[in-house]
Amino acid sequence: MKKLVLLLLAALLSAPQLRADKGMWLPSLIGSRIKDMKAKGFRLTAEDIYSVNEASLKDAVVLFNGGCTGELISDEGLLLTNHHCGYSAIQSHSSVEHDYLTHGFWAMNRQEELPNPKLYVSFLVRMDDVTDRVLKGVKDDLPVGKRDEKIRSNIDGVIAEATRGTRYKADVESFFYGNQYFLFVYENFTDVRLVGAPPSSVGKFGGDTDNWMWPRHTGDFSLFRIYADSENRPADYSPDNVPYRPRRSLAISTEGLKEGDFTFIYGFPGTTKQYILSDEVDYILNRSNPHKIGLRTMRLDIMGEEQAKSVATRIQYASKHAGVANAWKKWQGESKGLARLGTLENKREAERRFQQWADAHPAYADVLPQMHGLYAELAPYAFARDYYAEAYGAVELTRFASRLVRAGAGQREAMAREFYKDYSPVIDARIAKKTWGEYLRNVPQEFLPEAFAQAVAVAGGVDAAVEKLFAESRLTDSVRFAAWLSLDEASRQAALEADPAVAMAAAFDGVYLERIAGPYRDLNARIAALYRVYMRGLMEMEPDAVFYPDANLTLRVSYGRMEGYKPLDGVYYTPQTTLEGIMEKDNPDIYDYDIPQRLRDLYAGKDYGRWAVDGTVPVAFLATNHTTGGNSGSPVLNGRGELVGLNFDRTWESTMSDIEFDPAKCRNIAVDIRYVLFLIDKVGGAGYLLDEMRFAR
Repeated sequence: MKKLVLLLLAALLSAPQLRADKGMWLPSLIGSRIKDMKAKGFRLTAEDIYSVNEASLKDAVVLFNGGCTGELISDEGLLLTNHHCGYSAIQSHSSVEHDYLTHGFWAMNRQEELPNPKLYVSFLVRMDDVTDRVLKGVKDDLPVGKRDEKIRSNIDGVIAEATRGTRYKADVESFFYGNQYFLFVYENFTDVRLVGAPPSSVGKFGGDTDNWMWPRHTGDFSLFRIYADSENRPADYSPDNVPYRPRRSLAISTEGLKEGDFTFIYGFPGTTKQYILSDEVDYILNRSNPHKIGLRTMRLDIMGEEQAKSVATRIQYASKHAGVANAWKKWQGESKGLARLGTLENKREAERRFQQWADAHPAYADVLPQMHGLYAELAPYAFARDYYAEAYGAVELTRFASRLVRAGAGQREAMAREFYKDYSPVIDARIAKKTWGEYLRNVPQEFLPEAFAQAVAVAGGVDAAVEKLFAESRLTDSVRFAAWLSLDEASRQAALEADPAVAMAAAFDGVYLERIAGPYRDLNARIAALYRVYMRGLMEMEPDAVFYPDANLTLRVSYGRMEGYKPLDGVYYTPQTTLEGIMEKDNPDIYDYDIPQRLRDLYAGKDYGRWAVDGTVPVAFLATNHTTGGNSGSPVLNGRGELVGLNFDRTWESTMSDIEFDPAKCRNIAVDIRYVLFLIDKVGGAGYLLDEMRFAR
């Protein structure tokens, strides 16, 4: 075990030949990168980035609501993240009467800040390498199930010890496919209030059209405030709570960057898969992505048509539409990038080289053949799982029915209020006809629910079967639901069990649980066990190569520089956009490009205040930092550790970077902090917030 840990540590430390814009580094090990970072413009120390005993930059960065990143920008708990990260919170407070999505929201004092009951942020307290403790007593020859059971037991012990007598929570995460383990200890805060958000035509400027694209002109930010009890400890919402006092907040630089300047990102990247085999790339490129893209195209077309008919429907489905569209467009760019780079053949060639080496090393000789065989077994289950999620799972009614059955009687009324607030049975029925029709056409018979097939046969087609289900279910609107809720307990339970939406949900869920999920899980567990051996073999085969751990929603540092790129022959994208580009795109007839009149007026009068730079306002910029989902909202910092921007996207040519990073084209997109400040001050009229921020000199 000590030999393995030393091998992994050497892999992380032997990285001087790696381009700085590739890699997501653990903050506790960032000392190995400081020499390279300083050569590129970094001016701080490893302790400034990560320290357990002293306040460091890590204490200003949070995991925002379990899926994004945020950062503290004042000593009074003021938090900055992306507009799209705060979108569901903004949407939850919006209505036709108070359309904060369209018009924006600005609290003009602390009393106007809006609570969000389900929102939370997590501060990392510390991270520790616990590999020896997790793998204690774990033998390589243990069966997969027994091995996993022993590891889980060891992890439970590590977590229990780390959190005993504290208010902390903890996780142990695997690195390099189970060759290394780290403990992460967190402190969670649950009183997080909305402070400000620009209109969607600013925060989501360009909508789905500009998503993943450059040049970009999106003011993708929102403001929240963390509250704590009188002793600065986590507490659920209470009017008695006070603004949280962080150990560290970020200083803000208004100097900006020029091309070539050093940048680094601190955040919680979600998932990358840099070391997967060609089998998985082949499945993603040639089977999974094409089908998932097609299914989501159908959903987006239907949502868009119905949203165009009604303001209320547009608001109801704004967040849902954005959620569906995000991955839909990402998958398209990912497939295009993988094809352009020849990733599939690159992987196959790398595997040929590994096998030649492995033939002379018996411990690894059979690893790849076994993995290829298991991937072949996995493919039909993976395909059925994709369709369960993207075709059956696209229908809200049956998903709600399934949740309703599992919920306690006392929870159902609250669940229904939340569900019907943003639900259109018209949209849902149209989507069901399309996506369930595709399920019937494309999924093998063995994964087809018998009750679904029978309903289609009896009705004379998918469309008729869906119409019958929606006509007969008591769950399609709040009035029918209220009538059901008014029944006596016995009648209510009988009616629920007989409801066609409940029956259809049970049919699909049953097939998934009985025929898909189990084999999919077991095959993946066997593949994962072999990846552990394969990864170890790669490191032995190439002892001088650099291996950085895949992202897994744990805190990481990535660094690079501000830089443009060439998307096409003869075309070069410069790395900075300005307010001029917004005005070029402004179109009152298109919702996503209809900017606030206030912004037009400021532009007409060139009234930019202290945010003017060369007669305009900087809006967004490109950098070469390695990012992925979860890095949304991450602070982009200069060499002095000062906030210069807010990460919110990658370019479309970069979306394959979760699998293969292309230094020539992979770029992250950040909103310039000067545009954020301009919007708060001059457009939102909330300049008082700037008074609590700390500006670098």
